[in-house]
Amino acid sequence: MASHLDLEEQEQLDQLKAFWKTWGNLITWALTIALAAYAGWNGWNWYQRDQASKAAAMYDELDRAVQAGDAEKAGRVFGDLKERYPSTTYAAQAALQAAKAQFDKGQADAARASLSWAASSASQEDVRDVARLRLAGLQLDAKQYDEAAKTLDAIKSPDFAALQADRRGDLLVLQSKPDLAKAEYQKAYAAMDKNQDYRRLIEAKLSTLGVAPPVEEAAAAGQGAAK
Repeated sequence: MASHLDLEEQEQLDQLKAFWKTWGNLITWALTIALAAYAGWNGWNWYQRDQASKAAAMYDELDRAVQAGDAEKAGRVFGDLKERYPSTTYAAQAALQAAKAQFDKGQADAARASLSWAASSASQEDVRDVARLRLAGLQLDAKQYDEAAKTLDAIKSPDFAALQADRRGDLLVLQSKPDLAKAEYQKAYAAMDKNQDYRRLIEAKLSTLGVAPPVEEAAAAGQGAAK
């Protein structure tokens, strides 16, 4: 009986050796790849957390500079932040913050440069569009009309359609194209939420161009007077 069991064990051992000879290397490589992938995933997550933590510390420093009105320092910190951690959300927000501080201090060229970076390199599309709207405004101030038109054309999100049309109307007014400007302002007015105060500014721009208040507003005003 014992001999019979020994023979079975030997046969199983031989089968295992044959199996390992055929598939051993493949299994080893598969396990190695799986372990390497797991280690890499953990390493990548650690790296991302480390990058975010360091970027957050720099952003806090920039925010303090902005609050203190120190545009020079804000610009320097932003420069370091976009150089070291360009793909983080902090870099994108820092660009907007730095641009505001620079503009408030009369550093229009620096503000345009900061916004240009955000418009092309921010990791979030909505931040890129916000930067484009602000950049187009500064380009209009500098009479860079062709550049402003290209900047506005790059905005694709429907969420910014109303502001995009409004800013395009401003551009057309400066280019002495009132009829085209009216069309853009009307588009902006129609797309703007009725509860937004900014809608009144668009209405004022239309009035300046000789366009009567939209029917819905005129009707509402009439109803209010009747009461």
